[in-house]
Amino acid sequence: MEVNTSENNTCQHNDKFAQFEHKCKEIKKSNGTKLMALQEAQVLFGYLEKDAMEIVANVFDTTTSDIYAIASFYAQFKFTKQGKYRIALCLGTACYVRGAAKVQEELEKELGVKMNETTKDGKFTLGSARCVGCCGLAPVMLINEKVYPSIKPENVKNVLNEYKN
Repeated sequence: MEVNTSENNTCQHNDKFAQFEHKCKEIKKSNGTKLMALQEAQVLFGYLEKDAMEIVANVFDTTTSDIYAIASFYAQFKFTKQGKYRIALCLGTACYVRGAAKVQEELEKELGVKMNETTKDGKFTLGSARCVGCCGLAPVMLINEKVYPSIKPENVKNVLNEYKN
């Protein structure tokens, strides 16, 4: 028996949006905010899909422009799909003066992407942070929630290999 995967994916996609719309209505009913709905979308989808922002706009009786204005103010929101492993290289002052720019060059070379891009295979998204509060361990890199202190360009390849396999 052959299964039509595109139809199944469409159903799953629609179910997720229906679930999200229901959650938005609950948020509004309990005097929640548009920001809370956007945070829910970020958790559910991993980024703010256009359709999700339209749902928030409809539920909260506003425009998608208003929703985008709110979302774009906060650095926590992403507007493109993120990789399985999200790399955040600290580019705060302490990290920068202790070599973060060289680490960034090596990351871009090894991954084949520039800052704020995702690898073609969807595994890695390279991003930055302004300060992660580990100035004494500079430069610092995070991959998802794991902290890599005192990272050096020559260590980048080995660290990435932990996640490639």
